[in-house]
Amino acid sequence: MRKNLTVLGSTGSIGTQTLDVAERLGLKVTALTAGRNYKLLEEQARRFRPAVVALADETSAKELRLRLSDIGTKVLSGEEGVIEAAREETDTVVSAIVGISGLRPTMAAIEEGGRRIALANKETLVCAGHLFTEAIRNNGCELIPVDSEHSAIFQSLMAGKHGEVKRILLTASGGPFRKTPKEELRYVTKEKALKHPNWTMGAKITIDSATMMNKGLEIIEAMHLFSVPAEKIQVVVHPESIVHSAVEFCDNAVIAQLGTPDMRIPIQLSLTYPDRTYNPASELDLFKVGTLTFERPDPEKFKCLGIAERVAGRSDAAPTVMNAANEAAVALFLEDKIGFADIAETVELAVSELGEKTAGSVAEVLERDRETRELLSKRI
Repeated sequence: MRKNLTVLGSTGSIGTQTLDVAERLGLKVTALTAGRNYKLLEEQARRFRPAVVALADETSAKELRLRLSDIGTKVLSGEEGVIEAAREETDTVVSAIVGISGLRPTMAAIEEGGRRIALANKETLVCAGHLFTEAIRNNGCELIPVDSEHSAIFQSLMAGKHGEVKRILLTASGGPFRKTPKEELRYVTKEKALKHPNWTMGAKITIDSATMMNKGLEIIEAMHLFSVPAEKIQVVVHPESIVHSAVEFCDNAVIAQLGTPDMRIPIQLSLTYPDRTYNPASELDLFKVGTLTFERPDPEKFKCLGIAERVAGRSDAAPTVMNAANEAAVALFLEDKIGFADIAETVELAVSELGEKTAGSVAEVLERDRETRELLSKRI
């Protein structure tokens, strides 16, 4: 098991759960980063005494610097401060920053070399998958997925060889609107969209689950993580969220990972792999679960999923543009500026206008992201 830990995005849902797991495992925390939540980051800094913390928001960092003046923890600020914290000496980095803002810090952590990168940030692989995996290889790093679905695939793949994989079965809860008629989605409220039936997550990923964009992002993520084409990845709606994903091999054997919907299980494995150890997550009681159900997704009803499936195999800027447009649209929806159905329409617009541009470097990826947000700010 690794000894030292940096958490990028420590105040979010994954970040806070990671620190709970780390404390129980007795890991030393070397660096923590967050966006603007200086109060929680102060609590974490006093609890774990890292060498460095960083806040992307300059004003929040200034306040935190005053609050932590008595414990000797260095406080950095701005995007460059977060990147500097990501470079702090450690052996494991959990990348849990939400969105494209996690790309540069995670790449900086990789460039330090020889680290385990426990990845919970979908967007880095969606926007810069080939660049990201190439950097992992070139810098001698180890990549372990944290998302429950990709952790399940990672575990299921242990049963065979890469060349024996027939297809990946990527499960989805279906979100809160699985049974809602398509025509009623236009009238969905923010409050209803934020009520996920199975998981407790941050606002952005909860909305992505409601639109099923999260599953579209996960298709692209799985392509890069496991070196499989999009046509070998089948999304399966599984409302109970007990089967976290599965792999079908060439002999038609299907190996799946099951468990209660508790993120502490995949988080812990990303830190202890190849070993397993006690986890306080609830045991899976199959008698209590009773029935497991599976359904085909409807990409016409959940249009974001359909868009993601169409751009998944593209090597141009389409995945980057799709992600940027989705981030911007979700933010607008959470601010009550657009409707639920407008999220997919906004993404479709951006991909059609900017998707054919190039995104062959981190700089180009970030530029396509900027252009997409600028386009939408003018249109909405």
